[in-house]
Amino acid sequence: MSNSKPVALVTGASSGIGREFCLQLSGSCERIIAVARREEELTGLAHDIATQCELVPVVADLATLEGVGQSLEILRQKGPVDILVNNAGFGAFGSVAQLPMDVQLDMISLHVIATTRLCRAVIPFMQEAGGGRIINVSSVGAFVPLANNAVYSATKSYLHQFSCALAQELAVSGIAVQSLCPGYTRTGIHDTQTMADFDSSRIPEEMWMSAADVVRQSLDSKSEEILCIPGAINQNMVTHVLQQQVDQLVHQFE
Repeated sequence: MSNSKPVALVTGASSGIGREFCLQLSGSCERIIAVARREEELTGLAHDIATQCELVPVVADLATLEGVGQSLEILRQKGPVDILVNNAGFGAFGSVAQLPMDVQLDMISLHVIATTRLCRAVIPFMQEAGGGRIINVSSVGAFVPLANNAVYSATKSYLHQFSCALAQELAVSGIAVQSLCPGYTRTGIHDTQTMADFDSSRIPEEMWMSAADVVRQSLDSKSEEILCIPGAINQNMVTHVLQQQVDQLVHQFE
């Protein structure tokens, strides 16, 4: 990267983890391209960080080809970027047979296709600059597949595996790639219509984290650490689940 202040692109920037990334990056960035669907929230975010850095709001739905194309055009105009945070996403609680097909396909488009296209767009410029940082927001759900969360878990698993493989490809280019896998986080994602059947009150209070703490741990992670699971509870849970899977495989193939 150059000696000037970095430029960042953050998706899902209007609330939750995405907004927190913008807040915590604003002090060190020259400019942040913030992509989200809600214009009013982006306007408020621009006001909140106005004394720190410039915010370029992009009102777009990344689940659509039009939204991705719009974001790529702004990237061409206001980029290139040194930091990419692929955070945009949503949950949908229900069985594959129950959930509307368009909701499930939108999740795949947003989590998988949009992330892949944005990574593909920024990588050549990061390689030319000699470095950069990509953070793909996955989830502990990538390791803990649950009924009524099938497509969500599958797309988050894609994000994790994609990030791990991408990190290997880009290591020689000085580009750090992180798979950020938070657990339950106070973001509002569980208050949406697609999560109406999910009872968040059943989740113990100690399992919840704030978006600020999640982002802080992500940005504080060392560049060579590909996997970031914020919170000891989440780390222990994933370790336990992976050990169970290993034990099952060993037993199966004995």
